[in-house]
Amino acid sequence: MLIRPLRRLLTRSTAVSHFHTFPPCLSSRKILQNFKLADIGEGITECEVIKWNVKELGTIQSFEPLCEVQSDKASVEITSPFDGVVKEILVKEGEVAKVGQGLCVIEVDEELLDSGSVEQIEPASSDAPAPSPIISNSKLVEDVISRTEQIPEESSAPKRLHPMDPNYLPPSTPNVSPDNVLAKPSVRHYARQSKVDLALLSGSGRDGRIEKKDIDIFLSQQASSVSVHSGSAAPRVQAEQDVVVELGRTRYGMWKAMTQSLEIPHFGYSTSFDITSLHSLLPTLNSHIPEHYNPSKSLSLPINPSALHPAPSHPPVPESAQFTRLTYLPILLKTLAKAMMAWPVLRSSITPGSANGGGKPTLTIRPHADIAVALSTTTGLYTPVIPHADAHSIYSLSSQLKHLSFLGRQVPCALTMNEMPKRGATVTISNVGAIGDGEYAHPVLVPGGGIAIVAIGRARWVWDVSKSDQGERRLKVGVSWSADHRVLEGAELAAFVETWRAYVEAPERLIGEGI
Repeated sequence: MLIRPLRRLLTRSTAVSHFHTFPPCLSSRKILQNFKLADIGEGITECEVIKWNVKELGTIQSFEPLCEVQSDKASVEITSPFDGVVKEILVKEGEVAKVGQGLCVIEVDEELLDSGSVEQIEPASSDAPAPSPIISNSKLVEDVISRTEQIPEESSAPKRLHPMDPNYLPPSTPNVSPDNVLAKPSVRHYARQSKVDLALLSGSGRDGRIEKKDIDIFLSQQASSVSVHSGSAAPRVQAEQDVVVELGRTRYGMWKAMTQSLEIPHFGYSTSFDITSLHSLLPTLNSHIPEHYNPSKSLSLPINPSALHPAPSHPPVPESAQFTRLTYLPILLKTLAKAMMAWPVLRSSITPGSANGGGKPTLTIRPHADIAVALSTTTGLYTPVIPHADAHSIYSLSSQLKHLSFLGRQVPCALTMNEMPKRGATVTISNVGAIGDGEYAHPVLVPGGGIAIVAIGRARWVWDVSKSDQGERRLKVGVSWSADHRVLEGAELAAFVETWRAYVEAPERLIGEGI
């Protein structure tokens, strides 16, 4: 309905049509810009494009999210540097782009293009033909009509939650559209020919991508079930084949890091802590969680504390960092940070010597306790850092852990360089007892991961006869250390663990020292 009046308006007499025209040289000229992947630092040379936020022929505004890429360490969101139209996407989702490689081609106005453009932007072609000085009415009509017909419709598909998300509700019936399934065009064509709904399949490729062999396995299973239900006497034979799965970028990064860990001479040390006093203290701490961490327990006082002067307000806490219950881990983190402040060697990081062997390695002692937390996600193992852990309270450490866990559950992983800086931490803690039933472990220390790593096992109630012949029931947890023996002596690590034990088994010391 829109095209017919538009055609009638634009095909009037020449005099009327030329009354509103002006020379094309006075209009803004369109220029194609090749948007390149910039160097995002941290020694990263390539990234995988995991999501495009705009489609081809779609408009984009300055500072709007253009795409999301993932490196070996974290995912990074790239924004558009200017207004324009995305003419072509050069690197599709799931493909890897090198630093300096073009990601997409964007059409922009020459007038709006800044002369001092950033380095990752350059004209797509230098020999583009100059615009024609005369545009006929018929050509103008066809161009306007074609642009009218090519207006892309913006999709407003709701964001799917990961199965580990607390708000996820499993569907009773498959409701995934085949268009939202990851598959190559050739695989989609093969599925249409075979009359297979891709939404019913689970992909064996990278990031759940459906391959052709997945369709063949689905068809063979259907054929086998039909033969069984038809009463055939032939035995059901299902060919079992090896499935080759390519390592993702995160797991491949873990592969390389663990291979490099063989260069570090490890020293192991294991013991157990008595956390019976912590267990008795936990209900009191849970009943007094500050309301900015737990808004559901906000209390209205009969007297306004800000009647005379505004009381200090706490910074807003995002919903992903709010919690309703404390665990042992933030208390163990706080006591570990207190012990690290008493031992500067546990706050040091290694700076290797020069490549030619002329310089000796050095140790850099940090003024605060930077602790990394091992976090298992759907894409692999990450170690986000809690900087200045000694300056945090037990409640703020619990809030930090809750927020990092929320980011790790997102698909793709939402941890960025802000949570995993190149500087890293000096000590890493792994709470393996929250998943398994083991008491002890043998953690592995990787280059750049600090000088020590500790694994916390499962807490158990045991009958302890070490203090009296009658014995008593105590709650104990196993801790397992691995340290860089090039820097840390065995006696130093054992003495440091005893300093940590003094805080864990007597948490009242935190009150006396002002926490």
